[in-house]
Amino acid sequence: MTAAVLVLENGQVFRGREYGAVGETLGEAVFCTAMTGYQETLTDPSYHRQIVVATAPQIGNTGWNDEDGESTGSAGSEDEVGDSGKIWVAGYAVRNPTRRVSNWRATTSLEDELERQGIVGIAGIDTRTVVRVLRDHGSMRAGVFSGAALADDDELLARVRSQPSMKGADLAGEVSTDRGYLVEPSGDPRFTVVAVDLGIKTNTPRMLAERGVAVHVLPADAGFAAIAELKPDGVFLSNGPGDPATADNAVALTREVLAADIPLFGICFGNQILGRAFGRGTYKMKFGHRGINIPVLDVATGKVSITAQNHGFALEGEAGEEFDTDFGRARVSHVCANDGTVEGVELLSGRAFSVQYHPEAAAGPHDAAYLFDRFVSVMEADRAHGTRS
Repeated sequence: MTAAVLVLENGQVFRGREYGAVGETLGEAVFCTAMTGYQETLTDPSYHRQIVVATAPQIGNTGWNDEDGESTGSAGSEDEVGDSGKIWVAGYAVRNPTRRVSNWRATTSLEDELERQGIVGIAGIDTRTVVRVLRDHGSMRAGVFSGAALADDDELLARVRSQPSMKGADLAGEVSTDRGYLVEPSGDPRFTVVAVDLGIKTNTPRMLAERGVAVHVLPADAGFAAIAELKPDGVFLSNGPGDPATADNAVALTREVLAADIPLFGICFGNQILGRAFGRGTYKMKFGHRGINIPVLDVATGKVSITAQNHGFALEGEAGEEFDTDFGRARVSHVCANDGTVEGVELLSGRAFSVQYHPEAAAGPHDAAYLFDRFVSVMEADRAHGTRS
């Protein structure tokens, strides 16, 4: 057993043992409240450059399989596209790793997969205490160290503090595909959608494909000409990592899509991008929302959905607030029932809308799956009115 330590930016040190690869990793320490779905969490590109602290006390029971990953392979060769098992988190901190895997789909254990992919982790620490620190003081820079990377606490703290902050981090391009690819529906395609990959999860194009949509996934740096060439019925803005205040290219692209009056749907990072395209500001949250049990209120209907979320930045605004944009009147459509954080914006025309959460439910509840149907309905109305052939 190899000793390991988690060092937080405020100087607190938590001592445990290695979990996964041995070495050093740096990132922003955040916590996830999900009790299930750790494979989907670890492979979510939105967690790029973050050390995830699991609040659930036991992790790894169902092992690791070849089906539940959410990475699309991102930048790499064509063979890597669809490699859903790539782990994006910078590090992983757990309390009690399971000693035996028990699931018929498992191909290996979680710890073995972390080691295989070089993900440095730590086990045996009181994660409840770590979470309390992050809730009280906010997400902060951190590091996990084991083996030859260990040194005295002051040296490790200096390494932690030498890394850049998540505020101001431009990361979408680091997780996006470097070439376009197509996800075909199982039957004849009813519509064509361009999905801008800011860190897209595998299940998102799959959810659209189930509704008869052919999805062309384009890189984060794609220009409007590349979108227009495909003559899409709609455009989708994906989830992704980093500070939305740095995503000027994505915002400019979104404004071109809105000006062309193409139906648009965004989630998570895409919600922040659409909000910025509307002229709204963004800010870094104290500790963010990360979990699969977060209640969101639809302001118009009063309906509450339980949602999956992973974000540390949010849009400025108040529940039900209406405001002018260059593309028509808009409003704040959804807010978090826990703290009032903006969880969605939309044009009053219904032509563009977005939510801060993950309706693809990987992992998570299915309360928000109707949003994909809403997007399809907008495209159907376009076709019925002859807006698009």
